[in-house]
Amino acid sequence: MIGRNMIKMLLTGLLVTLTLPVLLLPGQALAGEAPYEGYTWNQSGNEVRSINGYLYDSSIDPTGTDMGSFKNPESLFISDDDSLYVVDTGNSRIVHMDKDGRLLNLIGDAEGSGKLQEPKGVFVKEDGTVYVADTKNARIAIFDKNGKFVKEFLKPDSPLLGANFSYSPSKLVVDKRDYMYVVSDGNTQGLLQIDSGGKFKGFYGANHVGFSWTRLLIKLVATKEQQNQLATVKPSEFSNVDLDEEGFIYSTTLGEEYNQIKRLSPVGVDTLNIGKRWYGDYYSEGPFSMASFMGISIDKNGFITALDLQSSKVFQYDKLGNLLFSFGGIGDQNGLFVTPSAVDQTADGLIYVVDKGRGRIDRFRTTPFADLVHQASLLYVDGSYDEAQSLWQEVLRLNANYDMAYQAIGKALYKAEQYKESMSYFKFSNSKADYSSAFREYRKLFIREHFTYFFAGGIGLFLVLLWSAPRLYRRFHAWLYRGNKAVLDPAKGEIG
Repeated sequence: MIGRNMIKMLLTGLLVTLTLPVLLLPGQALAGEAPYEGYTWNQSGNEVRSINGYLYDSSIDPTGTDMGSFKNPESLFISDDDSLYVVDTGNSRIVHMDKDGRLLNLIGDAEGSGKLQEPKGVFVKEDGTVYVADTKNARIAIFDKNGKFVKEFLKPDSPLLGANFSYSPSKLVVDKRDYMYVVSDGNTQGLLQIDSGGKFKGFYGANHVGFSWTRLLIKLVATKEQQNQLATVKPSEFSNVDLDEEGFIYSTTLGEEYNQIKRLSPVGVDTLNIGKRWYGDYYSEGPFSMASFMGISIDKNGFITALDLQSSKVFQYDKLGNLLFSFGGIGDQNGLFVTPSAVDQTADGLIYVVDKGRGRIDRFRTTPFADLVHQASLLYVDGSYDEAQSLWQEVLRLNANYDMAYQAIGKALYKAEQYKESMSYFKFSNSKADYSSAFREYRKLFIREHFTYFFAGGIGLFLVLLWSAPRLYRRFHAWLYRGNKAVLDPAKGEIG
């Protein structure tokens, strides 16, 4: 029996399907409103045009209000009630406001033990407790839901850290046990795992130095001093973290060519990437050679939204790491950014991007096309390929370049044992592994369905061989006898 949620999703998909033609016809109007063109990357590593998934909606700029202007805001946290906690780093405070920018509270700006000094990160628990990465004070400062200072956690005292460890907390998340996972600027050993009492439990989810042919070749011809320098190559450091509904920690890493976004298991193992996966733009030349993700947000449905400082773009992925949309860029028009620093999203799908270069927060809304893709993606990730197929067909009707739709429809056909048909869709999406699997199953199915013919043909061939074997043998024996007789007959001058 189909559950209520499934019926609701199907009805929503139908509504989106009916309204999309009306909403999209005036325009490609939607694409025309944005100062950027929508695109995705296919599995061949080529950029392909796409309908925009997000459009600029409005901005929150407190200049001229009672709260005063933002000064180099570094981070943003949107709580369960959709209120915003802005880390106003240059003003050494946390600005708590509603989703429309109305001031609710100022945290950490008053003189006293709770006074903040250039904080860079904030995390808010379900009960409203505020954890602040108070960077310049080298501590985690904790405030209650009313903004009253409660306590602080200074640098943990542990021999595991070493005497020369520089503690500079910049970002953090807090799990249900009140364990803190802290990004410390300059630290390459992983996230600091600190329990509810402030005790250091160890490093968590450390990045690893990958194998490099270049390093290996240099090492073969390097001097001893150069080899010692190579031995001190350190892994890249984390730049940001977020926590999803299931308690998984997501991280972003600077200075990595691939796997810049990770989903860490309870033991710190990456469960998002199997092998190498490239995030952001795929350019290998020019100014955007490597993505530098500085912000990340995971919504209640598992959609991953990440901010790349290098290109000033926002990239959104599904729970499996497939690219859905990208938007933004460098510029001073609405929808572009001067210096973006953080990203987060509300429960209703609005995305907020902090642009510290302009001292404001930009808000983006979904387009009907994005709503359709999100509905289809949720069903796809859930393994409900059949239910998602009609939605993906509608996606292709609107945008024939959307590779993800081809792959998803191929999965639905594969599940329905329509292997030959699925091969066509996998070919369009350039999904070689899926194509090989479908071809293998199609070959087995073809043999199974035509087994009678193969069997009858085999029996027929056997009978023909059985009937003709004696005659062939006699002819061969006669030919062999005549040949030997010619060789042995002296009258013909063959010997002697």
